[in-house]
Amino acid sequence: MRCTVALLVCTLAGVSVPASAETCPGNPDALGTSRVLTINSGEFIRLGTLQYRQTLPLKDHEVVLTFDDGPLPPYSDVILDALASQCVKATYFLVGQMAHAYPSVVRRIYNEGHTIGTHSQDHPRAFQRLSMQWVEREVDGGINSVTAALGDARALSPFFRIPGFGRTNAIDKFLEGKQLVTWSADVDTNDWWRGSTPGAIVRRAMRRLDAKGRGIILMHDIHPATALALPILLKELKVNGYNVVHVVAAGEQPKSVPELMASPATDRSASPTVLSNAPSGDHALTARPNHRIKKHNASKHPAHS
Repeated sequence: MRCTVALLVCTLAGVSVPASAETCPGNPDALGTSRVLTINSGEFIRLGTLQYRQTLPLKDHEVVLTFDDGPLPPYSDVILDALASQCVKATYFLVGQMAHAYPSVVRRIYNEGHTIGTHSQDHPRAFQRLSMQWVEREVDGGINSVTAALGDARALSPFFRIPGFGRTNAIDKFLEGKQLVTWSADVDTNDWWRGSTPGAIVRRAMRRLDAKGRGIILMHDIHPATALALPILLKELKVNGYNVVHVVAAGEQPKSVPELMASPATDRSASPTVLSNAPSGDHALTARPNHRIKKHNASKHPAHS
């Protein structure tokens, strides 16, 4: 939700406004978005207890949903449909090359009320081992590509998530100098793990979330299992009394950006198979990806692209 009046009066970081009291169209039992939290880079520099001391000022049983690495049809579209059906708003960290390939999906994400940040241009492996010149090119390139896909620089939030959580003190300081809020996470669903089923993703997410009681949840909108898991996860959040908070950046943003006609991807190698038809239910959900999935390495958050 992008409330212009609220943003104009939010002169301090961490100001929140209640979300719309209207029921979700066509779904009176929807999870919904409980409130909007407006933050600025002057007060919030680094977020997420998986790596940093500070995180968002969330109340007990409040969560922020975030998605990395996209957009990638059809999975990004399936995830957007699921969020819309529950009137839930999320924060996206888009990869520049993916935004360049699918600008129509980038604009759909924004026009459906979600927050857009960036996640580098090419999502290189071992981000922490790159030279600072390379880091700068990746950060600036991702910002430029996503801005171009949006068509309006005001639509991009100054939020950045480091690929693979590959931070160093020098990278953190560089991002701070660019007045970017660096996001880590509080709850990692590890939805990229090889062989993860939708049911396993949901169980892992809820177990870790229950242990913390609140936090920023990390997912990826490029995986078929995640697209199939999200509707189940949203239902589990509601059943277990969790509320979704939508985070927006302080400052004026356009209400919408012009929509684009979908066009064939410039990178055809990124094109996945469509989701398999599967009945609802924890063990019935399956997917048949034809793209490479990284092996499970619990000791380190990998590059996901």
